[in-house]
Amino acid sequence: MSSRLNRRDFVRTGAAAAGLGLTSRVDGAPAIRQARPRPVVIASTNGHTRTHDGTESCVVRAFRLMTGGTDVLEALIAGVNIVELDPKDTSVGYGGLPNADGVVQLDSCCMHGPKKRAGGVAALEGVRTPSKVAYAVLQNTDHHLLVGAGAQTFARQMGFTVEADLNTETSRRLWLEWKRRLDPDHFLDPEKRADAAFEAGRSMVRDGLIDPAHYFGTINCNGVNTRGDVCGVTTTSGLAWKIPGRVGDSPILGAGLYVDGEVGAAGSTGRGEANLYGLCSYLIVEQLRQGKAPKDAGMEALRRVRANTIEKRLLDPKGTGNPRFGLNFYVVNKAGEFAGVSMYESDYAVCTENGPEIRKTESLIAGREPQW
Repeated sequence: MSSRLNRRDFVRTGAAAAGLGLTSRVDGAPAIRQARPRPVVIASTNGHTRTHDGTESCVVRAFRLMTGGTDVLEALIAGVNIVELDPKDTSVGYGGLPNADGVVQLDSCCMHGPKKRAGGVAALEGVRTPSKVAYAVLQNTDHHLLVGAGAQTFARQMGFTVEADLNTETSRRLWLEWKRRLDPDHFLDPEKRADAAFEAGRSMVRDGLIDPAHYFGTINCNGVNTRGDVCGVTTTSGLAWKIPGRVGDSPILGAGLYVDGEVGAAGSTGRGEANLYGLCSYLIVEQLRQGKAPKDAGMEALRRVRANTIEKRLLDPKGTGNPRFGLNFYVVNKAGEFAGVSMYESDYAVCTENGPEIRKTESLIAGREPQW
């Protein structure tokens, strides 16, 4: 696991500077402590298992910058850049698993609570840090989402380096292995071909070639500072071996991420189509607005997803009636209360004034995700 900052470092650079409470005296009255939001950064597990460019993980860097006065969204994006640029993480950015044609297409969106602005990109090719391009959309346009060649042109106009190919030796080798297992010489009808393609990918997970968490990809990272400024960012290379042009939930506002600066933030990792159908991140924030705790708000979204999953191919082959896929949500409210919830048992990363750590999620269904 990534290195951890000790409590003394965090007290000195983060919590002490942030100040988790205020005291005041009026006419000699006893000091009264006024509660302030608790600063926190919450993310998917790879938010604290990747430190390729030094000693800091995503949540550590984001928390350090945020509590040091950097804008919350800029701090979060600086954090996820660590994962986007890590060639060993095949679920995000550079070296992310490519689509069915062997092309890496990246998605991202970000939302700034106080400014009530958002930006996103989808099916973006050639730029290692799609979160930065999404932020440029937020800053420089009146739009929320740019896609495909248009997103790439915009990135080039904004000064981003556009590369011909974002595959690494590893991602290309895995794609070639997938193509071998799919055996494209057999002209299958579309439905059978889709099943064969998915089964080829699952067999690579079973054989230990692909991390199950990397098959669907993604990192989500949300944070709130002591002023109660709430922001979030999600970035991904998307579903491994996807149909070219497929876009999942990650860059879609209300699905892969939703932020309301007056309420809180929620984001996701896992099966994007299930999340898109219910716009679950928006649902979670609306549950927070109604006064629910982060855990309870996230659980409501998971129950909706389970209820909407009725196709046999998406259900546990053991006949439990439960989904056969994983889905995680990372939730924080304006007060700094947070929760990581999941369909099945999983993990998430968090950083507070006590330092960074990996925690177990609260799961809707006991046990691990059904075996692939």
